[in-house]
Order: sequence, then structure tokens, then C-alpha cells
Amino acid sequence: MHDFMLKGSHSRIRYHDFPGDGIPILFIHGLGCAGSFDYPDVATQSSLVGYRRILVDLLGSGFSDKPIDFTYTVSDHAEYLAEFVVSLNLDHFVLFGHSMGGAIALSLADRCRDRLDQVVLSEANLDAGGGVLSKSVVAYTERDFLDRGFHEIIVHNQQTSNETWAASCAVTSPWALYRSAKSLIAGQNPSWREILYTLDCPKTFIFGEYSLPDPNLQLLQSHGVQIEVVPKAGHSMAWENPQGLAKAIKKGIERHVRGR
Repeated sequence: MHDFMLKGSHSRIRYHDFPGDGIPILFIHGLGCAGSFDYPDVATQSSLVGYRRILVDLLGSGFSDKPIDFTYTVSDHAEYLAEFVVSLNLDHFVLFGHSMGGAIALSLADRCRDRLDQVVLSEANLDAGGGVLSKSVVAYTERDFLDRGFHEIIVHNQQTSNETWAASCAVTSPWALYRSAKSLIAGQNPSWREILYTLDCPKTFIFGEYSLPDPNLQLLQSHGVQIEVVPKAGHSMAWENPQGLAKAIKKGIERHVRGR
């Protein structure tokens, strides 16, 4: 595992960097998750081994540092990731983001359009308002969430057969989880959806089969976004069908390469 020191900070993010001769793919994980937890099974599938695969743990998650004085907004996550991209000399790369990581990916894409080859998103947050998880987090005040809400949400997920996410969330900092969830609900201007539509690179959006039907599917297609579907999976497709997700990512990338 590698690390990167954030500018003007004593904090480090940590990441895996799997070598490959193909274009680099930067993986950005969702809320309460970690790249080191979610994506090794995806990145090591035979369909992706030819690419360089970079699996980052966002600040506050996984093996990365968890400073209490960081904002953990979508925008500020994207800001240090832009520095990270420059530090790795990623002049051309594919950006993958899942759920909250999709919102961060789009905010990052807006900062490095000249370096971006393609964007691949899986059930990404595109609009303000958040989702079920982020809403359940911010139903507490930050103080109440730190005191009891974090523990209650983990226990609830353990008891409702979502042990995998609960295990990942348990090593996320509670203040990072709360502040990121609050940022997802607040949204930004321009919205992540608006950024997606204005990117001039190829764009792919991945759904899990069990998440369909979804009104976003046709709307995204109408704006030139390619759609892929992972069979036998829902929102947590990296855990439910890592082979299927890897194939969907590769299919999205290769379709655009062949189309040039």
C-alpha cells in the first residue's frame, strides 16, 4: 500500500496501485466504504488486469488518515484528489466512481478535464438530496451521531444482513461519515449531473440489475451517456458481483476506444 501526503496538512491518504500497461483507472468508493475494501476483487478480475488500477481510500475511510478538522465535503475530497492525480502524473486516465464516489468523481472531473480520458460511474449521486443512508445519518445532529448514531447505524445494518457494509463502515471515522452525508444532501452548484452532461469525454453509467427500473436510465441515454447493467446485483455491485462489475467497466472503456 502507498501513501500520499496532502498539501498543507499532516494527513495522508493511502492507496493500492496495481500495475498494467493499459490506461490507468482511478477508483473512488462510496459513503462508509473504502477502495481497499471494495475494489480488490473487482480490480483483479481477468477483464481488468491489463489496466493500471489505482484504488484510493478517501480521507476518513479505510487505511487513510481521519483528521477531525477536515470538512469531508464532496468538493474538498475532490480538491485533494486533484493534487493526487497530478502527483501520479496521470496525464490521461479513466475515472470510476460509485455512489458518493460518483459525485466526488464528477467534482474531480470538473477540475481535470484536460487529463480525463473517460468517466465510468456506478449508481452515482447526481443531484442534491442524498439517498437512504445519507438521510439516515443526518437525521441525527452531528453531536448525537458521534455519541450514539454511528453505533446505532452499524448495529442496524448488522441486524439486517448488511454485514459487509457494516464492517467497512466500522473503520470509517464517524465525523467523516456525517459530514460527507451532509454534503451529499446539500449538493453543489453546478450540480454533479450538470457536470456530467457538460464533460466532453466518453461517459458510462452502470446500474445493478436489481436497481432497475430507474427513471435515470433513459434520461442519461438522452444526454449521450452509455448504459451498462451488472447482472445479479443491486447498488452494492462490487460485493455482489465483482466479476460482472469488472466486465461492465471494461465494456464501457473498450466501446469508446473502438469508437474513436
